[in-house]
Amino acid sequence: MGIWAEVRALAVEVERLLLPGECMLCKSPLAGREWDTLACALCRARWRRLPPPFCDRCGQPGLPDLGCRFCAEWAPALGRVRSAVWLEGSAREAVHHFKYGGWSGMGRALAETMRALEPLGPGAVLVPIPLGASRRRSRGYNQAEVLAEALGRVAGLAARPDLLRRVRETRSQIALAPSARVANVHSAFMAAGTLPDRLVLVDDVCTTGATLVAAAEALAAAGAVRVEAVTFARAPLPVPGSM
Repeated sequence: MGIWAEVRALAVEVERLLLPGECMLCKSPLAGREWDTLACALCRARWRRLPPPFCDRCGQPGLPDLGCRFCAEWAPALGRVRSAVWLEGSAREAVHHFKYGGWSGMGRALAETMRALEPLGPGAVLVPIPLGASRRRSRGYNQAEVLAEALGRVAGLAARPDLLRRVRETRSQIALAPSARVANVHSAFMAAGTLPDRLVLVDDVCTTGATLVAAAEALAAAGAVRVEAVTFARAPLPVPGSM
């Protein structure tokens, strides 16, 4: 077990001791089987799934025959992308607790919600989106890596955070327009080691897909044959003219 895995395992045990025994989202008591998820079954049931029909490539709901504006300008390195729920309501709150609140155990609830996403088939190898060193220090962990490991456990797949690394720090994508997001993450990643045939990138949220595309391009440049992606949530498209 690596040093980071040991640190996370210790953090989970400490977290278990400190847990209030209530859902982090609605504050209702957690049943015994829910303690490791930090979110009760009722809250998780309220997370709104992305409905079909959706784009075969990016999974964006809509009318595929009319063309998809979500992935129209993506580079060809990235194949199918699927997200489990919309980033809204308590799903957004769950991501916030997981990403910024230090509640790494929330990754289990997110992973359970993602386990049936199409790219997670037999033989897929999970590759979390790397986090910049400064953000990792401030948060104490990379949420995408924790999510990939939790997803690997529930889906029976290998997680390989060693296959992709971030080679430069980037600005937060939150306040950036779509074109600025693409420029912000361009050449931010580099593949490492021998790549398996089928890779699935893992991240918590897909907003425009810019980060996933940049990561896929780095893997493709290193010889990756097939790169797909899954995320827990997808941000709704902005209203035209609002950005």
